[in-house]
Amino acid sequence: MIFARDKSQMCNNLLQFAHVYAYGREHGRHVLSMRFSYKYPYFAIKHTRHTNFFLYLIAKWAAAIRLIPTAKFKDGCDFRKEESVIERHRHVIVSGWNVRYYELFLKYRSEICALFEFNPVIEKKVQCYMMKCENGYGESKGANNKNKGCVRLGVHIRRGDYDTFKGGVYYYDNSTYANNIKWFCSLHPEAKMIHVYISTNDPSVSVASFQELCGDSPISIHLLGGNQAEDLCLLSKCDYLIGPPSTFSLVAAMYHDIPLYRMDTADPSNQTPESFKKFDYWFRRII
Repeated sequence: MIFARDKSQMCNNLLQFAHVYAYGREHGRHVLSMRFSYKYPYFAIKHTRHTNFFLYLIAKWAAAIRLIPTAKFKDGCDFRKEESVIERHRHVIVSGWNVRYYELFLKYRSEICALFEFNPVIEKKVQCYMMKCENGYGESKGANNKNKGCVRLGVHIRRGDYDTFKGGVYYYDNSTYANNIKWFCSLHPEAKMIHVYISTNDPSVSVASFQELCGDSPISIHLLGGNQAEDLCLLSKCDYLIGPPSTFSLVAAMYHDIPLYRMDTADPSNQTPESFKKFDYWFRRII
């Protein structure tokens, strides 16, 4: 058994586990996510055989007394050396953000997405919310289906820890996000309505303030204000995504290969049709 352990936030945990899962899948090894065994009860993985609190406790105890060895994929580690720890032991802890198996991840991506399907309660809440928001405009079915004139734009506004992350370079103000939303609108003149679904960890963000910054038409601002899984589910159902470098918007793009524009700068003119790229592109370029 390989026990994947990480102490970061939800989507970092998800990606770290998925790399380890892909390695285990390729080599016939069972993989347990220690984090998803107890902390995030939002996904299908919670109900799988090898994801349970009992095994988590056993692994945590065994690691504490060094009964199970640990492969530590930290910054600057010797990747092959740490990988050899996994190969040599039947039971092993894998920790650290820098475990990477890109090709295997993509090979087993459909299985990974299935493991992280949202619970039915979350799916229903988000679907009902979006239908209510779009009442009168029809329901968008995807980025290339504009026959009903509705385009869904998911916008991830990351605040909180981003005031210090990389010196705060990605800590954008409301005007920056609004300018990027309006620029997106200019790239889609055929759209009768742009439904903008905001996901944020900043409680001060409001629909009214963004509607004023963006103007009334053809932009309609929506803010579910749900928990992190509900917001992730919401973004995963959009046609396009915009946000600063973050694994949250990256994972949202993963489910249905949604075109994502990563706001590496505040300048909205960097946003072009070609700058919206799919998951497998950004996946290899995590900051």
